[in-house]
Amino acid sequence: MAEEKIASVSPQGSITPLYDVDDVPPLKEAIPLGIQHVLAMFASNVSVPITVAMAVGLTVADRAYLAQCAMLVAGIATFFQARPIGPIGAKLPVVMGTSSGFLPVCLSIAQQYGMPVLIGASFVGGFLEMFLGSFLKTLRRFFPPVVTGTVVLTIGLSLLSIGVTNAAGGFGAEDFGSFSNLALAGIVFIITVVIHQAGKGFLGASSILIATIIGFLVAIPMGKVDFSPVAEAGWFSFPTPLSYGIAFEWPAILAMLFMYIVTTVETVGDISGITMGGAGREATDRELSGGVFADGFFSSFAAIFNALPNTSFSQNVGLISFSGVMSNYVVKIGAIFLILCGLFPKIGALIAIIPMPVFGGGLMIMFAFIATSGMTLIASGGLTKRNMLIVAASLSLGLGLSGVPNALQYFPEGVKLIFSGAGIVPACIVALILNIVLPADQKREAVS
Repeated sequence: MAEEKIASVSPQGSITPLYDVDDVPPLKEAIPLGIQHVLAMFASNVSVPITVAMAVGLTVADRAYLAQCAMLVAGIATFFQARPIGPIGAKLPVVMGTSSGFLPVCLSIAQQYGMPVLIGASFVGGFLEMFLGSFLKTLRRFFPPVVTGTVVLTIGLSLLSIGVTNAAGGFGAEDFGSFSNLALAGIVFIITVVIHQAGKGFLGASSILIATIIGFLVAIPMGKVDFSPVAEAGWFSFPTPLSYGIAFEWPAILAMLFMYIVTTVETVGDISGITMGGAGREATDRELSGGVFADGFFSSFAAIFNALPNTSFSQNVGLISFSGVMSNYVVKIGAIFLILCGLFPKIGALIAIIPMPVFGGGLMIMFAFIATSGMTLIASGGLTKRNMLIVAASLSLGLGLSGVPNALQYFPEGVKLIFSGAGIVPACIVALILNIVLPADQKREAVS
């Protein structure tokens, strides 16, 4: 009998993943592990275009169509992050999808100018990120572990409320916070923890998938699953490029360019979180450059196919740390499944009917693992007084402003949209500035 692999941490702190980047698990393990990645990001990926479509009064059919486009583009972008072409791709298990960080700006542009201008601004912005990716080796000195770790930590902490919101029923749910929703999420949460802790190898790595399946089956007799969308969905459909047209307005482009700068830093943090959380090492210049370049390239590609800006998904970073599976092969399996969801609407509809509390039970754990990856990154740069000050100042403004958005109620609308969202933007800006202006420590003494 073959010896089962187990993810482990050495006494020195380095991590031995269950499956490393170039490892190829057997299909019986790779397929469910790949689908687990899709389940982790599916709801977030489709909720952004649906929210924008609802805000501008598009039909239900349009909402379904935009969700289909989002799945197809996410699958293609994820595949080529794991299997690069030239400078495009990190050659890491970077799962891509429609970024919720862009949602406030996308809503503002779509409501003021319409979908063609939103598509145009998204298309132009991707070229800025490709430019930044091309020179990332030069710019990397501005992204030491204390900066990228702070960004990752902020991402993880800011997402926890979204996990709880999903567990309670999801945004706008009529039965939000009901005992049945919380009980269903609790079942998934407990099963995930037990299987991850007690299971070894593949069993422990697939704990969220197993818990999600059990939660889905439990939800059926509870009356929380409606199979009619699966019956109504079509069998095959290919998106038409520029279905809503494309137009350009400078105010919309400028607002979008700023968000692309922010998502560049977020992607650097996510890639650093993958390598640190999955293998206990810092990301290479090539991995960071290729990942950011792919972010920009596939965001412009997404605009052509009616999808909104794409970026790395932080919940999948947490899943890699949680499962110990860092295999590109596994993520490519998940990417293929996403592409199938985009081409065969019935498959996407089957995932879409999974109740939000089922997703929420697993997301709460994954989001917390993102935060712990950020803590690991920060520690790798040394817990000096200077670094701890950078972290403290960044979190105080980032999480503080996002928790009390009315503190900026007298500021212009654009400032409020940027600085009172998830907290990533102010935390990122403060960390970058303080890292530049504060003098470097003469010696790396840990804080007592």
